[in-house]
Amino acid sequence: MSEQSQHKNILITIVLMTLVIVAVAVIGTLSLKSEPETIQGQIEVAEYRVSSKVPGRILELRVKEGDYVNVGDTLAILDAPEVRAKMTQAESAENAAAAMDEMANNGARKEQVRAAFAVLQQAKAGLEIAEKSYNRVQRLFDEGVVTAQKRDEAFANYKALEAQVKAAQSQYDMALNGARMEEKKAAAAQVNRAKGAVAEVSSYINETMQIAQMAGEVSDVYPKIGELVGTGSPIMSISMMNDMWGTFNVREDQLDGMKVGSEIKAFVPAYNREIRMKVYYIKDQGSYAVWKATKSNGQYDLKTFEVKARPIDKIDGLRPGMSLVLKK
Repeated sequence: MSEQSQHKNILITIVLMTLVIVAVAVIGTLSLKSEPETIQGQIEVAEYRVSSKVPGRILELRVKEGDYVNVGDTLAILDAPEVRAKMTQAESAENAAAAMDEMANNGARKEQVRAAFAVLQQAKAGLEIAEKSYNRVQRLFDEGVVTAQKRDEAFANYKALEAQVKAAQSQYDMALNGARMEEKKAAAAQVNRAKGAVAEVSSYINETMQIAQMAGEVSDVYPKIGELVGTGSPIMSISMMNDMWGTFNVREDQLDGMKVGSEIKAFVPAYNREIRMKVYYIKDQGSYAVWKATKSNGQYDLKTFEVKARPIDKIDGLRPGMSLVLKK
């Protein structure tokens, strides 16, 4: 083969390779441009944890994982003997306070009133005799028959019995009126205090029977029957299936005008269909979140935002944890 033919073949080969490279580059560029960016999220659901204010032992579990419960359904029963013992103490204290209050309001017993009245009558009789004796001695003193000392002794005895009548009258009035107003108020306050203690223990007893506060599905049950649970320890979690939303992590250059109240379409791989969703929450994830520099010299960074949206189209069987895909 001549040297001219060799050069010609090499030139053709170079041209063909160049065309192939250019074609591959063009095809790759077109395919990259046509490939949409995808943002993956997932379905979330609101949950609340069932827990007790008092420690106790799990006596009975009325539900299991996967059960649907309605408001007012009994979920679990705890055994708390210490609380029952405190109820006995509180009720006894309430009965004692009620008895003291009744005694303060009723006053003294009838026997005490009669005794006080008898003492008063005795004192009045003595005063009447002392007054007559003093008057006689005073007349004799005026006539000069008795000395001044005798007159003074009779007067002193009269005044002493007069004071005794006043004291007996006070005792009789006290027996009639009963306790003082301050004592009655104190007794009533003790009754209210005891009632408050009973009400407090009653609320603790109610905590031994856990009742569903919201309708939903039992997602987790933590203790087993017979296990001890402490104050505030979670017994189970209830997922409120009517309160679902989707959550996405979206880079700010992918938001593309997305705002609260806007409508988006998300693909649900589990059902191979799209659903409409309405955005209700957008918030940046802070400097610790994933970011991407726009240029190698880092003129500014792109932050990631958490976007939450609620489904407009309802799908039966939609479950928390299912994937959602946004195509931008």
